[in-house]
Amino acid sequence: MATQAKQAKADTKNNHENTEEQADKEQQEAIEQIDEVQNEIDRLNESASEEILKVEQKYNKLRQPYFQKRSELISKIPNFWVTAFVNHPQVSALLNEEDEEALQYLTKVEVQEFDDIKSGYKINFHFGDNPYFENKSISKEFHLNETGEPSSKSTAIDWKAGKDLTKKTSQTKPGKKRGLEEQDSFFGWFLDHGDAGADELGEVIKDDIWPNPLQYYLVCCSLHLRLMRKELVMMMTWMRKVWMMRKVMTMT
Repeated sequence: MATQAKQAKADTKNNHENTEEQADKEQQEAIEQIDEVQNEIDRLNESASEEILKVEQKYNKLRQPYFQKRSELISKIPNFWVTAFVNHPQVSALLNEEDEEALQYLTKVEVQEFDDIKSGYKINFHFGDNPYFENKSISKEFHLNETGEPSSKSTAIDWKAGKDLTKKTSQTKPGKKRGLEEQDSFFGWFLDHGDAGADELGEVIKDDIWPNPLQYYLVCCSLHLRLMRKELVMMMTWMRKVWMMRKVMTMT
């Protein structure tokens, strides 16, 4: 009787071990199959990225005439670009009073994406004659080499005597990259090449402002219209009170 009980116990243990072994085997097979499926998904994602890039390159070329037409129309509006920058919540955070005065001479902004979009882009700023620097245009460009390492370079600004805005503010400690909220001057951005892969201002201009700068220019106009409507309502209310007072005085 005892022998049968021991045998039964041994059989139960063996069955349990076999079940665990079978479960482990099935789990391992499932993991290998998932890995194969995931590889297929990754290949499709890579292919999709290549197709999306081709489409983006195609439409980037198609957009160019419209960008040119838009620039021509913007040139008819005084202080368009400085207004758009001041109205942008992130860009305005780094503009000081002298920056805004210098940017009033900004006549044109261009974002040029390289033929191979993945390799980088260039932002051009065109200025009229101004009391700050001799340059007619200042550029900053961003590159991504074949190994994926980012870099940037920019035009040297030819400041007029005593007008260098980058030397009128406190300097950032060496090796510390300045974010939008830490930048001392807008023009200090042209000197900052510490971390080209995480350049906040460049990304904001390229991806947010450049696609539709009008929306930021109109923030000011919308506010102005709201203030005008408010003043009009207040004036009408006042005129109505005056009219009522005169009517009461006439009746008495």
